Parts: sequence; C-alpha cells; structure tokens
Amino acid sequence: MTEHNGFLHKIPFLLDLGVRCNRMEAGQSEIELDLLERHQNSWDMAHGGVLMTMLDVAMAIAGRSTDPEGRGVVTIEMKSSFMAPGRGNKLTARGTCVHRTSTMAFCEAEIVDPQGKTVARGSGTFKFIKRSPPRRTAGTADTGADG
Repeated sequence: MTEHNGFLHKIPFLLDLGVRCNRMEAGQSEIELDLLERHQNSWDMAHGGVLMTMLDVAMAIAGRSTDPEGRGVVTIEMKSSFMAPGRGNKLTARGTCVHRTSTMAFCEAEIVDPQGKTVARGSGTFKFIKRSPPRRTAGTADTGADG
C-alpha cells in the first residue's frame, strides 16, 4: 500500500472494490484495480459501474492534489464514454486536473487495459469541501450540507 491509499481506505466502497492509488500529485493521479470476476458483467468484461467509479475516483484524486488546503471534493457532474471492453487482469485509470478555481476542479481521466488500450474516458467537475466527512451514528443521516 502506498502513502496515497490512506484516505481511500476510509471509503468502504473503494476498500471493498480493491482500488489502489499509485500517484496523487500536482494535478495528476493514477489508480489501479485488479479485475476480478466480481467486477464483471454477464459479458465477462468490467461492469460499467466499476469503470465509472474508477473514472470518478481518478479525477477526484487529481483535483484534490491541487488544493494547498488539502480539502476533499464532491462530484458535481460527470460524463463517461466507453470505448472498449475492460478485460485483462488489471485496469489503470489516470486523472488530470485541467483547471481549478478556489472552489472547483475540472478534471479528465482515462482507463487503460494491460495492453494500453483505452477502455473509457471521462470528464467531471468537482467542488472543494471544507468540512470533514460525517461521523455517522446509528439512526442519523447526513444532510450533505456544508456547515
């Protein structure tokens, strides 16, 4: 596990999925996922939801890496395009922050298979957030509001 995986392992969904972060610096990111049967659809290729998650996470990490305050981000909007089946033993997603303001990061990402073939591309807008993630207690729900 690299030093960048610390915050990923605070997100139960990403921990369960098996996403690993290899790079998070200067508006760039790289994550990878060992493609297992549980990640596949009925066509024996990566499920679209897995690919969209990888795109989202790669872009979010790239955006976060540009913030000197170390704030987190939330996805405001995202577009995904699927180009080829996600097959092989590992998928790699690379994200780039192409522009940022004091409150937003505009990012792009690409997923490649082990042969370097582009599987999917995405773009998204992310809002920097000041608050800490909610500390959930039984019977309460997070409103999602900054406060």
